[in-house]
Amino acid sequence: MRIAVLDDYQDVALRSAPWAELGEDSEVVRFTDHLDGLDELAERLRDFDAVVVMRERTPMSAELLDRLPKLRLITTMGMANASIDLDAAARNGVTVCGTRRGTAATAELAWALVMAVARDLPANDRDVRAGLWQQRLGIDLEGATLGLVGLGKLGTKMAEYARAFGMEVIAWSPHLTEERAAAGGAELVAKEELFRRSDIASIHLRLSDSTRGLIGRRELDLLGGEGRLVNTSRGPIVDEVELVEALREGRIAAAALDVYDVEPLPPGSPLRDAPNLILSPHIGFVTQRAYRLGYTQMLEDIQAFQADSPINVLA
Repeated sequence: MRIAVLDDYQDVALRSAPWAELGEDSEVVRFTDHLDGLDELAERLRDFDAVVVMRERTPMSAELLDRLPKLRLITTMGMANASIDLDAAARNGVTVCGTRRGTAATAELAWALVMAVARDLPANDRDVRAGLWQQRLGIDLEGATLGLVGLGKLGTKMAEYARAFGMEVIAWSPHLTEERAAAGGAELVAKEELFRRSDIASIHLRLSDSTRGLIGRRELDLLGGEGRLVNTSRGPIVDEVELVEALREGRIAAAALDVYDVEPLPPGSPLRDAPNLILSPHIGFVTQRAYRLGYTQMLEDIQAFQADSPINVLA
């Protein structure tokens, strides 16, 4: 079996799991670059039996899968990957497997961005390096309100962090109930009330047709000139154009993003020049432990598939 490991940006995949356990009959080839073009991807992957994808970095679209007749297996970190066309995979006889065990890495990064956006840490760092001193005023977390847009596993972890810092926690999602909100340590509110009351709003929803563009001009205006936004979920949930305008016009105080409409973030993106905006390169799940756990589980997916007993099957 020939196995392609895609988008290994940090060149760590081969040392993050015991790939030698696959034996001499298997060849693992890792790629540290990222390809967007359909023709280039199809050419690169045409001789591989299995593809290891790291989250949504390279979409496994129907157009691509239809051009890979040798492909038999895709394995991905997590038990959901919106960039894999499961119907096309099934039509082409490709098994898709995921991983079940994760870490708190994304929630920890989200909390780091909450703290950074509250105290303008990157801007203060730049000021000191430029010879400036105490140019900005941040906000206290104790006594402030954290609004959680989504209260699943990650949102619940964020509520725990917020309570430890003495924050009030409110939450909204399309199907959240009062009972589930209370169990997650938050008060259920309407979406408009969440953005109106929040000092910092943090997004923890999956991307879907119903959540794409969920946060636009109205929500940002409700957040207001002292409000801050953090997104570690998926870029298209927030209207990037409206966010840039809100930052430039001072209609919100600041924002922090770890996810984007297009990744890697294009050189000419207006986000790069937006004021009071913290940018990180989709590193919510990018830690040593998370990689070891994820790549090892994807290796286990491959071993189970080779033994004709697939595990963690998505399609």
